[in-house]
Amino acid sequence: MIGKVLLWRCIRQQVAVNRTSLFSMERLLHDGPDTVEELLDRHIVKKEKSLDDDEEELLNRKKLISTRREVLSLYRDILRATRFFTWPDSRGILWRDVLRENARKEFEQAKFETDPEIVIKLLVGGREAVHSALDKLVDKQRKQIDKERGGSG
Repeated sequence: MIGKVLLWRCIRQQVAVNRTSLFSMERLLHDGPDTVEELLDRHIVKKEKSLDDDEEELLNRKKLISTRREVLSLYRDILRATRFFTWPDSRGILWRDVLRENARKEFEQAKFETDPEIVIKLLVGGREAVHSALDKLVDKQRKQIDKERGGSG
């Protein structure tokens, strides 16, 4: 019984303290912005400071260099992936050569593209095409191996 009384006294004291600090808590809540403009200024990401022409050009060159690296990397990956396509098509030309020729044409067509969004879309599409082609090749080879094992065993 004494424990419950002590517990209630503690709770009562905390309530009394909370009542006196209630006004100060309301003030803390109201320390926020008074206008919509202040609210937006406080919570919306502000634009970066404007760069002078030299800094902006340097930033654009860095972006261009990184994009150029990605494009070259994708092209090299395509050339590496085409090594696995060693059978001829209906005209007697190796698929490896056909795929390399088509890749080169597509890269040359997009050579002068300057819009970063389009370049990124082309890069992503190219990567997906390489991965899907290799996945299909692996699946076909697995099926061929399973077929050969099943036929001989």
